[in-house]
Amino acid sequence: MTSKARDTRDMTVVVTGATGRTGSRVADAARAAGLTVRPASRAQGFDWRDRSTWADTLRGADAAYLVFPTDVGSPEATHAVGLLAHEAVALGVRRLVLLSSRGEERARPTEEALRESGADWTVVRAAWFAQNFSEGPLVAELRESGELVFPGGAVREPFIDLRDVAEVVVAALTDGERYAGRALTVSGPRLLTFGEAVAEIAAATGRELSYRAVTAREYGANLAAFGVPEPEVEFLVELFESLLDGRNAYLSDGVREVLGREPRGFGDFVRETAATGVWKP
Repeated sequence: MTSKARDTRDMTVVVTGATGRTGSRVADAARAAGLTVRPASRAQGFDWRDRSTWADTLRGADAAYLVFPTDVGSPEATHAVGLLAHEAVALGVRRLVLLSSRGEERARPTEEALRESGADWTVVRAAWFAQNFSEGPLVAELRESGELVFPGGAVREPFIDLRDVAEVVVAALTDGERYAGRALTVSGPRLLTFGEAVAEIAAATGRELSYRAVTAREYGANLAAFGVPEPEVEFLVELFESLLDGRNAYLSDGVREVLGREPRGFGDFVRETAATGVWKP
């Protein structure tokens, strides 16, 4: 047995957001790699906004995956990630991997807060998730109205499958010497507009689905009408105005570098997900 296999067998990893979109997949990938997973969500008594819940979750673990429940670029995320990272290091949990967003300048203070903690850190900067079309608020629009209204314009994005994100995270957690002190940038294998993505979903489901581009301000007004608080609306408007300006219209090679293979394609994601019926009315 190699030292890496032995370390993996004995390794306990805290997975924040363990019931969420990314955390659940990180937990699955970690278990498949032979790690002991310690789920950290409100159901398990962990709360990012309650520091008294942190120590019991972290104590005795070897590493942790950090994903903040709202945007990684928010001031709240910067504050909480910095505090939790320092507490983790003080408790002996030095290996920390943070999920961040590719091209999001607002996320840099949160990444810096992690770096300043003294941890053996890795940041995984991900492109837009393919699963955002099948989980969360966007899927309801497609399923119920047959139309996706979103401020993506005609910008191209290399949508990434969350299973690839999870596998990269687990590699970073288990091979700390190779990836410590690095930011890994991951994307899918091809560029698509949001309209093209919806068209592929339509073809796979046999439904008439459409995409309607709106400005970030128009989208913010829609969110406000649904009761989203004004500060959150303003944050999201500014975020979409920056992230969806074309800056992310390129491919990143992080999946190939870390996993030694091409990332999963958007078409494969669509075909597999269509079979589940999630986009049926």
